[in-house]
Amino acid sequence: MSALLDVRRLGLIGYTEALALQRALVEERRADRVPDLLLLLQHPPVITLGVKGDGGRSNIVASSDRLAEIGIEVSETGRGGDVTYHGPGQIVGYPILDLKPDRCDVHRYVRDVEDVMIRVCADYGVTAGRIKGLTGAWVGGDKIGAIGIRISRWITSHGFAFNVSTDLDHFRLIVPCGITEGGVTSLAKLTGRAVPLHDVEERLIRHFSEVFERVPAAREGPPYVRSVGS
Repeated sequence: MSALLDVRRLGLIGYTEALALQRALVEERRADRVPDLLLLLQHPPVITLGVKGDGGRSNIVASSDRLAEIGIEVSETGRGGDVTYHGPGQIVGYPILDLKPDRCDVHRYVRDVEDVMIRVCADYGVTAGRIKGLTGAWVGGDKIGAIGIRISRWITSHGFAFNVSTDLDHFRLIVPCGITEGGVTSLAKLTGRAVPLHDVEERLIRHFSEVFERVPAAREGPPYVRSVGS
């Protein structure tokens, strides 16, 4: 029998707030006080750093003054990977799953998340795939979906970022994921039309549930988190 997946569509939420929410929910999931969750949201413009090397600071091309001028913050994350960009028009997914007992395989988890984004692309007539040695969903040499995860005692956090109508010019401020030979693309650019974010979220929920064998229960608003000391 498939397990429940509590899907929460949070809209636009600050990166720091989302990070704190994830950390709280990881503990809730570990204590089995909440089911598996999938948070779907967008972030205001922000450049995020991973834990690899200097976190990707050396891959930020723009100066601090330039970033401040256009209102883009830089934030530490605690996830794997290098530097990336988040902004409106990009759907960010944060799965908080307990991979025990039968999915305790980091490589399988990453491939499964890639598969979700590849399937969504196919729904819009876009052929996406993988590039050997790299993560994410790619259309030719351009990345449409990035992945940066954290797994602690087999509880997942962080996740994926899927470009729907993202301002691709903002990726020029960095070397995305530290990869110099690849570009970045979006669903809107590839299809040549506006794609409703709500529609893409629906497809992400459906394919995520299929790949991870979960039964989705989608709701608006934040998930319940126990207060400290309760």
